[in-house]
Amino acid sequence: MTTTTKPPLILIVGPTAVGKTELAIQLAEKFNGEIVSADSRLFYRGMDIGTAKPSREEMARVPHHLIDIANPDETLSLAVFQQKAKEIIADIHARGKLPFLVGGTGQYIRAVTEGWTPPEVIPDERLRKVLETLKSEKGSEWLHDKLRILDPEAADTIDARNVRRTVRALEVILTTGRKFSAQRGQVESPYNLIAIGLIRPREELYRRVDERIDLMFASGFLDEVSSLLAKGYSPSLPSMSAIGYREAVRVAKDEWSEDQAKIEMRRMTRIFVRRQANWFKESDPQIRWFHPNQKEVIESYLQGVLFGL
Repeated sequence: MTTTTKPPLILIVGPTAVGKTELAIQLAEKFNGEIVSADSRLFYRGMDIGTAKPSREEMARVPHHLIDIANPDETLSLAVFQQKAKEIIADIHARGKLPFLVGGTGQYIRAVTEGWTPPEVIPDERLRKVLETLKSEKGSEWLHDKLRILDPEAADTIDARNVRRTVRALEVILTTGRKFSAQRGQVESPYNLIAIGLIRPREELYRRVDERIDLMFASGFLDEVSSLLAKGYSPSLPSMSAIGYREAVRVAKDEWSEDQAKIEMRRMTRIFVRRQANWFKESDPQIRWFHPNQKEVIESYLQGVLFGL
């Protein structure tokens, strides 16, 4: 057996609805692990059905971290997440267990695994107000189009509906004169990364997406959204821009039918799946890709790699 000075970190990535949650739990059970969520949608309390958050029964099988850590009106920055994740991973190692970093939010995963440091640009409130005004007058898509002109790589990895990140990227670009995507400080990873990617044929994945959306509504998604609105959480909050919530709000306000919401959710999720692929490519030599049904093959692969550490 060889030795390494870096502690192991199992990374499980893949598009939404591919099957990361169940496989991660099964692997963590087998390898004495704990799961650290790197899905920014799972941070928020009370946003369970629309984010496909693991159930209480699933989370009882193995310890889960960084789920339900903020209220919907709180903002968890990339830097704060990065620090929390690093501390939790260190604690898992200290207790002799194996950390599994699981999720589909590329920038959060890269921030942990590649030691990103956010651009050191002091917020410019005047510029932000100008950008927010342009967003209000012309729309978030218009603002995102401007980002695409200035920095196509950043635009590919930022959801057009995530106005806060779009504004921040434009702020950094306009303040420094350099692309936002080129300013991510990066150091050597502090971990011995074992990256497992999950993939399904696109038609199979889309079918699972459609089934998940139908199940969400059947499970009380509209009641969840109505409850959030009743508690005073504004539809304009960044957390409420997650796919599904904005559409469900329109149903709750009698602006759309449930079918209209489902159609838009399917469309937006397909776009999201393609955006996720920009973060983790099948051609990446550092990621071993498997179909989620290959559980025994994945276990064997992981066993072999861990034994060689």
